[in-house]
Amino acid sequence: MTVAANRRTFLLGSAGLAAGLAAPWVSRAQALKSEYKLSVVGNRPIPLSEGAFQWAELITERTQGRINVKVYPGSQLVGGDQTRELLAMRQGVIDFTVSSTINLSPQIREMTLFSMPFLMPGHRAFDALIQGEVGRDLFAVLARRDVVPLAWGENGFREISNSRRPIRVPDDLKGMKIRFAAGAIFADIYTALGANPVQMTFADLQPALSTGAVDGQENPINLFLAFKMDTLAQKHLTVWNYCADAGIFHVAKGVWESFSKADQEIIAESAKEAAKRQIAAARKGIGEGDRSSFDELARRGVAVVELSDAEKQAFARATRPVFDKWAGQIGAELVRKAEAAIKALA
Repeated sequence: MTVAANRRTFLLGSAGLAAGLAAPWVSRAQALKSEYKLSVVGNRPIPLSEGAFQWAELITERTQGRINVKVYPGSQLVGGDQTRELLAMRQGVIDFTVSSTINLSPQIREMTLFSMPFLMPGHRAFDALIQGEVGRDLFAVLARRDVVPLAWGENGFREISNSRRPIRVPDDLKGMKIRFAAGAIFADIYTALGANPVQMTFADLQPALSTGAVDGQENPINLFLAFKMDTLAQKHLTVWNYCADAGIFHVAKGVWESFSKADQEIIAESAKEAAKRQIAAARKGIGEGDRSSFDELARRGVAVVELSDAEKQAFARATRPVFDKWAGQIGAELVRKAEAAIKALA
């Protein structure tokens, strides 16, 4: 072989070696999608949805756009039916979600824990659950469904509004048509209180209120204000904290495993930061030191009833058979852990 031929062979071999060394990096880059879909119910400015947008923005910014996450609000990827987001994740339609536990509960019975009537008296009790053993247990349950949970967020305590009259005692609910989002436990709760529960998606709620198809609904105050439910004949609002709605930031398992360890860390830390902001936003204006949301309700002409602990107990007694029934379905041990964690705060 001539010197020139040897040189050509060396160059070709070097090029092949370089290509081989570069191949793993190239394949990883090519494995990233041009867009990752993040689904959330509702839209800005409610905290649950705002948390989703902030998570997407943090990931995109911190990866310099390599991981491009786009938010699809209003659960539009599942036709507005927020209860189908988990299934869509498992089918590969959705990559990321910020889900409420209420919307997960039809598929994962343990998530119904946060919907148990009058289990959590306030935010300290809620925090005790998501930050302790109960929160870890629930994440383990979710992880068995081909998704990777990364952070707990919050949608808020759910209060009840209606177009007909103030609600102070259980009998005030008799005969009212009350919309609920998902979960058979809500049908049981409102039936026990003498109301007529009606399940419908959030997309259908506003027209149903405006036409009088339903008399009332239950949602956090932040959502009531953001979507101007006072303009939909909702002139009476009762603060009773009968249940809370936790938020969960999670990723489809297959999508998660496609990321490098460094990118997984960015995604997880971004979720925790967005979740922290989300919780703060959900509680803004309703605490002892900040009553701005109540001031806004007054400006809009909404008559607000804030139940005392004794008044809440009347509702708790009326719904206790529902609590006992669902404790067995959710899991007696999980409910016991939750009650113990809350009792330890006293």
